[in-house]
Amino acid sequence: MSQFTLITGGARSGKSSFAELLAAQAKRPVIYIATAQIWDEEMALRVKKHQLQRPPHWRLIEEPRNIRETLLQLKDEDGVILLDCVTLWLTNLLLAGQSQPATPSCPGGEEFSIDPEDGHNAFNNLLEPQILDVVKNVAHLAQEIKPRVIFVSNEVGQGIVPENPLARAYRDLAGRSNQILASSADEVYVVVAGIPMEIKHSGKKLLASLLKE
Repeated sequence: MSQFTLITGGARSGKSSFAELLAAQAKRPVIYIATAQIWDEEMALRVKKHQLQRPPHWRLIEEPRNIRETLLQLKDEDGVILLDCVTLWLTNLLLAGQSQPATPSCPGGEEFSIDPEDGHNAFNNLLEPQILDVVKNVAHLAQEIKPRVIFVSNEVGQGIVPENPLARAYRDLAGRSNQILASSADEVYVVVAGIPMEIKHSGKKLLASLLKE
């Protein structure tokens, strides 16, 4: 298997199940990084369902924000790292930045600088570039560290345009982050109705041919 794999798809597409099968196929110890935070009973139930479908012997790390530091701590592990999911991680970073005053320090997470009174312009000019820099660093680490790395993400921009600025900012952030991760990944799969399709190599070949014209 390749070193870094990105798996994306819509909600309930089967991407997490495919990622777990791919991780188990390696016959190596699996470290599962969960980025979800439990805020209510519905989320607690969703997390419980995910826990029940995973092998009980997999090592679990619950880390909502500081993925870069977590990968650094695991850089010499001889196994597979499965992170589920990227879009919840981005949600946590975005909301942490939105809720913090200028030059905040987020314990256990990334640090960002944003004035919440500046609103949408602050996101476009400050917060999004800072988060994307973190995504670039994480993408590079996923390529370089010893363990096999699998990231699960979501395609969130295939529906209607969100009605509020924060939701639109999140949609844009998720799409740009997926592009960064896909560019670094050795393999990229999209899962539709439970069926995984590899898109990295065929897509790159087509794009290269178009750029030559």
